[in-house]
Amino acid sequence: MLIGGIIFSPRRHGHILFLQTENVANIVRSISETGILALGMTFVIIAGGIDLSVGAVLGLASVLTASLFINQGWGLGSTLPLVIVVCTLFGLVQGFLSTRLRIQAFIVTLAGLQAARGLALIASNNTFININYGQGPGNAPPAFAILGERLLGDTFPVATLVFLVLAALATFLLDQTRYGRYVFAVGGNERAARLSGIPVRWVKISVYGLSGLCSGIAGIVHAGQFSFGSPNDGTGYELSAIAAVVIGGTDLFGGAGSMIGTIAGAVMLGALANILQLNDVSAAMQLLATGAIIVLAAGLQSLVGVRDGSSR
Repeated sequence: MLIGGIIFSPRRHGHILFLQTENVANIVRSISETGILALGMTFVIIAGGIDLSVGAVLGLASVLTASLFINQGWGLGSTLPLVIVVCTLFGLVQGFLSTRLRIQAFIVTLAGLQAARGLALIASNNTFININYGQGPGNAPPAFAILGERLLGDTFPVATLVFLVLAALATFLLDQTRYGRYVFAVGGNERAARLSGIPVRWVKISVYGLSGLCSGIAGIVHAGQFSFGSPNDGTGYELSAIAAVVIGGTDLFGGAGSMIGTIAGAVMLGALANILQLNDVSAAMQLLATGAIIVLAAGLQSLVGVRDGSSR
């Protein structure tokens, strides 16, 4: 993708626009929210599940954040923890329904997508909530505006810093802890994991809780970056998150994958979109290109699985 960006990037005064510092900053900013969603999605897919509700939960989180600040007059210390708890509980409920009632995760999270959108519409009264900063009723705390700012000479987005911190924590949790080994074991062979004494149900429920947690944080970041909350926020983000995970090499059947791969997949998607935008490619063609890459990545996974004798 880097080579392609250099080859196809427009030039200005002899400089490659794709490699300009401001453009690179735009790429990493654009992937921050979907990247955070993809971190939670990685746990879910490695454990053998899927979560289609993450984009809608992001929208719910952004609306709750804006509403509590503007309409209720709450501060940072009460608003942010509540939003994160609500979204985490939403994920845990989905995990519980899927695991305890033995309903396919696809169906449960598809219903969760609709439920989260409905809750966002109710919380916002089906209106766009603009976030104004200042003191007194009807204003959000000025400190919240930092999520929309940039560091290091106005080049490094704060939202990207949030993504990188969460990525480091997620990588440690997946690769260096007993819980991470449990997630791989459950996705690889659920029956063997259960016979080994692993609390399979708890693991399967908890990964959806992590996905809800990441969605809540992504929604807060979204509200901070754009200074508004809308029930339509996050539409289609679940597809970008799944695409990043798949492109990063995580097995859709579960049991294999890496957080580093997911991060690379998110960056690759962001770079692809940026290259197409720099060349004035239409939004429709951007979607087609993204879809083609997802199919290609899934096809390569299948091919590698067959060659390794591990195809299911």
